[in-house]
Amino acid sequence: METLPDYLAVDLRLLVIGLNPSPASVAAGYYYGHPRNRFWPAMREASLVPADFLPSPENLAWLCNERGIGFTDIVKRPTPGGADLRAADYRHWAPVLSAHLRACRPRVAWFNGKGVYRNYLRYGLGRTGERVELGCQAEPPAPNVVAFVTPNPSPANAAFDLATLVAWYRAAGEASAEAAMSTQPEAE
Repeated sequence: METLPDYLAVDLRLLVIGLNPSPASVAAGYYYGHPRNRFWPAMREASLVPADFLPSPENLAWLCNERGIGFTDIVKRPTPGGADLRAADYRHWAPVLSAHLRACRPRVAWFNGKGVYRNYLRYGLGRTGERVELGCQAEPPAPNVVAFVTPNPSPANAAFDLATLVAWYRAAGEASAEAAMSTQPEAE
C-alpha cells in the first residue's frame, strides 16, 4: 500500500493528526496535498510555518526536526474520502496512533476534525459516546499529552472559512506553548 510516511520525533511541540491520506496527497508526497485543501494557507497565516513555506517531503522533515511539528493520520490507508473508510481500518490503525502518542509524547496531539478525534476515542481508547468540541479536550489521549481539536481543513468542510481555521491553528500553537510552560520545573 502506498501511503504517506509519518513524521515523528520524541517531544514534538505539535503532532498534526489527520483522518487518512487522500490519493492527491499521496501523489503530491506530503500531507494536505490536495490543491484546494486550506491546511497550508492556514498554517502560514497562523505563523506556524514561515510565510514562504512550501510543503514537500523534505520540508515536512525539516518541520519535524527543526520546528517540532510532526504529522501522522489515524488511518494510513489512502481513500478519496472519509466515507470510504471501514471500521476495520480504524481498529487496525488507531492502536498504532496510540503507540505513537505514548512513544513520542508530543506536547499537543492536534486532531484535524471532530470526527478524527471521535474515531480515535472509539477505536484507540475504547471510549464511546463522548461529546467532542473544538479546542482542548478534558482527557489526555496519552499521559502528559494535550488533545486539541480543530476544524477539518478539507475543501468539503465549507462550514469554516480560512480566517476561522487560522484562529483555531493559532490556538493550537498557543496550547503547545502553554503545555511547555506547565512542564517546566519551578524555580527555587
